[in-house]
Amino acid sequence: MGIVSNNKSFFLFLGKFALAYLVLSGIYIIYLSGYEEQVPVTDPITHSVAKQTAWLVRLFEDEAHLAQHPREASDRFYVNQKSVARIVEGCNAVSVMILFVAFIVAFSTTFKRTALYIAAGIVVIHLLNILRIAIICIGVYYYPDYSRFLHDIVFPLFIYGVVFLLWVIWVLKFYKNGNRAA
Repeated sequence: MGIVSNNKSFFLFLGKFALAYLVLSGIYIIYLSGYEEQVPVTDPITHSVAKQTAWLVRLFEDEAHLAQHPREASDRFYVNQKSVARIVEGCNAVSVMILFVAFIVAFSTTFKRTALYIAAGIVVIHLLNILRIAIICIGVYYYPDYSRFLHDIVFPLFIYGVVFLLWVIWVLKFYKNGNRAA
């Protein structure tokens, strides 16, 4: 037997992952392409994440608001009238969600179980991403010297750590149990 038949489950995982990732990324790229020509307009998903973050910051701070950046597709984020961040397309966590979904699809079980876990995982990632951005903005407001550390190290570890944990839970709790029952 060949290498492919000896490692069928690995190649099946790899194929499902690659297909899901490419299809979802392609759809997202098509979505974003509708906003490239309209610069400086922030795409609706990113703007929605920024608005939800501003709402959350207002729960803990005196004031938070957004303003469209005059020269690029991003929202300026203000805490107490001080500009602390630019919310750009990469801040909306859609690319992280695509990576999460591709992995879950690659280890899919029943349609219902997989779809429910994907939906729940996307909600968790979205909510934690808003919390992540809010903490970064408040952190930058109070501790501007640590802005690079917060943005580049602490919070990527946080969001990718959560995704990794969701993957581990899926494989250990749902994928294995789903395959035993099948």
